[in-house]
Amino acid sequence: MTSRRARRGAAILALCLASVSATGCGPFTGDAARGTGPASAATSPVAAATPVVMFLGDSYTVGERGSLPEYTYAAATARLLGWQVILAGRGGTGFVAGGRPRQPFGVLYESQLGWRPAPDMLVVSGGHNDWHHPPDQVARAAQDVLERVRKRWPSTRLAFVGPMWGDQSPPAAALAVRDALRGVAGRLGVPFIDPIAGRWITGSRLQGTGNAPRFIQRDGVHPTPEGHRYLATRLAEDFRRLGLAHPSAKP
Repeated sequence: MTSRRARRGAAILALCLASVSATGCGPFTGDAARGTGPASAATSPVAAATPVVMFLGDSYTVGERGSLPEYTYAAATARLLGWQVILAGRGGTGFVAGGRPRQPFGVLYESQLGWRPAPDMLVVSGGHNDWHHPPDQVARAAQDVLERVRKRWPSTRLAFVGPMWGDQSPPAAALAVRDALRGVAGRLGVPFIDPIAGRWITGSRLQGTGNAPRFIQRDGVHPTPEGHRYLATRLAEDFRRLGLAHPSAKP
């Protein structure tokens, strides 16, 4: 039996390594990963103790074109906290912003995550690409996504990460979207993490001030590899503060 399990585990690991994508590796999701399905806690103690966490986001979360999702802040946060992680989303997207092809978060949730077994926690991270849209429209779309998740996965914990920005002075329109999203989180009782208010990125790369020259690429938007690792440390700190470092589905 032991050798059979070992061969099975090796086969699953090989499959994951061969098929890394923005949506993560399916065999580590849902009930089996938590030990409540066919792979019980008695036969899979490591999986039973390991939270399954999904992220839904934009290029910060899944990586911009030419980069790999396993090196983003979301994957790095999972490594820091010992989670099984599934990354979903697409660059250029948001709650209203759809990228190319037009697929905002509501569409991406359905196509990439919603058909999977419920995770222990879903982290919705975005709003950066929505700043050209009316804040009330963004808020309505965000509320729709969160309410849909709660209806489909009533036991899954939710966390909301607001817009990330490449310097410490986002435009007023971006701050208005951030405020609208924070209001949605408050109304729904979802923990809200605010990278802008937390000053995760300081100064300006263009002006050579703060930590932006070190952590933000030349495009002034996306984090460097070191920047992703740094953002992961900040996010992990907030999850610990909120008591979500070791999330488990609500009974």
